[in-house]
Amino acid sequence: MHEALFIKQNSSKWKAYENLKSAGPDELAEAFINITDDLAYAKTFYPSSKTTKYLNGLAASFHQSIYKNKKEKANRFFIFWQYELPLMFFKHRKSLLYSFLFFTVFSLIGALSARYDNTFIRLVLGNDYVNMTNENIAKGDPFGVYKQGDSPLMFLSIAANNIRVELFTFVMGVFLSVGSIYMIMYNGVMMGSFQYYLFSKGVGWQSVLVIWLHGTLEISAIIIAGGAGLVLGNSFLFPGTYKRLVSLKNGARDGLKIAMGLVPVFLTAAFIEGFITRHTEIPAWLSLAVIISSLSFITWYVILYPRRLNQKLTFKIIPDEKTY
Repeated sequence: MHEALFIKQNSSKWKAYENLKSAGPDELAEAFINITDDLAYAKTFYPSSKTTKYLNGLAASFHQSIYKNKKEKANRFFIFWQYELPLMFFKHRKSLLYSFLFFTVFSLIGALSARYDNTFIRLVLGNDYVNMTNENIAKGDPFGVYKQGDSPLMFLSIAANNIRVELFTFVMGVFLSVGSIYMIMYNGVMMGSFQYYLFSKGVGWQSVLVIWLHGTLEISAIIIAGGAGLVLGNSFLFPGTYKRLVSLKNGARDGLKIAMGLVPVFLTAAFIEGFITRHTEIPAWLSLAVIISSLSFITWYVILYPRRLNQKLTFKIIPDEKTY
C-alpha cells in the first residue's frame, strides 16, 4: 500500500485518537492497540517517513497516559482482563466461530462413529479406560474415576495437563492452522464418542450433570484455544496488506494473549473437577446451577461483552456524521 493511501485511510482515526489522551481506560486501551498495529505497519513499509515518527509519538503519548504512575501499572493486570482480552475475542470472532463449528462437526462425527462401530470408542479412549468405565457402571458408580486420588493433587495434575494441551493446541496453529484443526478434531471426536457411549449405557443424562460440571468451562476453553491457533495460522495464510512475517508476528501476539487469557478458566475447571465433580451425589439443581453459570459466563465474556465494548468504543471514537 502506498503511504499516501495509508494516510488517507487512517488520518481521521488518528485525529480522533489525539483527543482521547485524557479519556477513560477503555478508550485508551483500544486506541493504544490500534495505534501500535498501525505503527508496526508503518515501521515495516515506511521506516524513515514522517508518518512513522508521528505514529511513534502518538503511541508514546498513549503509553504514557496508560502507565503514567505506579498505581496504573498495577492496574495493567485488570486492563488486560477488562478490555484487552475481550477486544481480542471480538477482533478474532470469526476464528473463534470456525473453531466452534469444527468442534461441533467433529463431535457429531465421533457420536455417529460410536453408534455404528462398537470398537470405535476403544480406539479413541483405549481399552483400559473403557473397561474401567464398564466396571464402574456395573458397580452402580459410573463416574467413580473422579473419586480417585487426593483432591489437591488431582486439581494440580488436571490443571497442568489441560494447560499443556491448550498451549499445544495454540502452537500447532503455526502449521498453517492444520495443526490446531487436528487438535480440535481429536478433542471433538473424543467428546462426541464418549458422550454417546455413556448414553448407550443408560447413564447419559447423569453424565451431563456430572461431567459437564467441569466440562462446560474445559471444553469451551479448548474451543477458544483452537480459535487462537487459527488466528496464528491464518495470519500467515492470509496476511492482507502486511508482509507475511509481520502478519505472523501480529497473529502470534494476538493468539498468545487469547491462549494465556484462558489459564484462569482451566484452573477453575480443574478445581471443579478435583473438588466438586467427585461428589456425584450432589443434587441435580446444584449441578445445573454450576453448568448454567459456567455457560452464561463464557457466553457473556467471550461474545456479548466484547461486542458491547467494541460498540461503546466505536461510538466514542468515531465522530457523528451528518446525513444530507
